[in-house]
Amino acid sequence: MEPIAVLPYYKVQREVTGISQEVLLSHRFMVLYADRIVTKYREFDLVNVFDMSFRRMGKEGGFFYLHTSTGVYPYMVHVDPRPFIQRFHLIKMKKRP
Repeated sequence: MEPIAVLPYYKVQREVTGISQEVLLSHRFMVLYADRIVTKYREFDLVNVFDMSFRRMGKEGGFFYLHTSTGVYPYMVHVDPRPFIQRFHLIKMKKRP
């Protein structure tokens, strides 16, 4: 199945050793398909995704929230996720009875 939209996100991990702290940045992608959303470690059926939202933090990026039946999942983004959210809403509207 072809992806409908892709949203880049990132994960910040801090590793503390005896004398220093390292910040590791992992760049990942969230992919929207007609029936599901896939991240690096999770897959959500669209029937279980209720909504998406975005909260800007600073000048660039912010937190993208995926609202699902199992909870709200936050993802850190550098880009504006509105096109991704709009495509999600178009798919959800088409699937309504």
